[in-house]
Amino acid sequence: MRIFPLLICGLLLASCTNDPAGAPLRASGTLETVEVNVSAKVPGQIVTMNAEEGIAVREGDVLAVIDRSTLDIQHRQAGAGVALAEAQLALLLSGARAEDIRSAEETLTQAEASLAQAQTDFARLERLLSASSVTKKQRDDAETRLTVARAQTEAARENLSKMRRLARPEEIRAARARLDQARALTDLIAKQIADCTVTAPVAGTITRVPLEAGETAASGSVLATIARLEQVHVRVYLSEREVPAVRLGSQAAVVVDAYPGRAFPGTVTWISPTAEFTPKNVQTKEDRVKLVFAVKVELDNPDGLLKPGVYADVEIPRASIGK
Repeated sequence: MRIFPLLICGLLLASCTNDPAGAPLRASGTLETVEVNVSAKVPGQIVTMNAEEGIAVREGDVLAVIDRSTLDIQHRQAGAGVALAEAQLALLLSGARAEDIRSAEETLTQAEASLAQAQTDFARLERLLSASSVTKKQRDDAETRLTVARAQTEAARENLSKMRRLARPEEIRAARARLDQARALTDLIAKQIADCTVTAPVAGTITRVPLEAGETAASGSVLATIARLEQVHVRVYLSEREVPAVRLGSQAAVVVDAYPGRAFPGTVTWISPTAEFTPKNVQTKEDRVKLVFAVKVELDNPDGLLKPGVYADVEIPRASIGK
């Protein structure tokens, strides 16, 4: 959103020494209005352009449609990425296949049987060695077989446990993160597809349409400008001796050349807190070196009679200084 460019064409300062006490303040400026530039959020060729200069639009009206064919393809691709991430997570959560788990259970059973046999053999050879019925080597060989059987049983038990879990918690968290990332990408592309339909953010009158259907819009390029003509304002400049006699909320009368016999009511809505030099395009060289204060007067414009850029004379009643 931006304010209509300042087009102050003249400044009529009320004379401070010649005007009688209590005379209204008089100054001049140019009518302005608030304008909204509606820009393209995504780049692409303009398929439809409904905006036309001079027509009134309501908030939400479709102004333009940008080609979305490439984004549709990207959206399908992103959807496939979501499906893949979901499948990978499901695989980790479901664990190994049933036949793999049964095979691991059988291996553990065999290892436990071998361990039991090795324990029995070792105990028997221990007794026989005490009776000098076997050699020490035979007893040591039995102990070695027992150690190997224990190691094989532990390995088979760990393998079965891994088969039942399949994935570590860290792997599952990583899979969940990949799924979230894929879903976010899908949402992003869906948002871009929605942005291909450009709607009016505010109600107003279209004053400018720089692009036409068939042209390519860059991201951020202006597609239409909407002026909010239901209310206009004029900015005037008062001297440091005059501005103390102006109050926020003061009523003002505004006259334009198109309606010379009619005074439009306005309200003072802003008084600059700081002084500035008179704008360079206002009045004479002598006036431009004077310090002045900007004052903004707003006017309701329900019938659209007042047009931006029109020269206006403003009259503001003096308030008693010190009130």
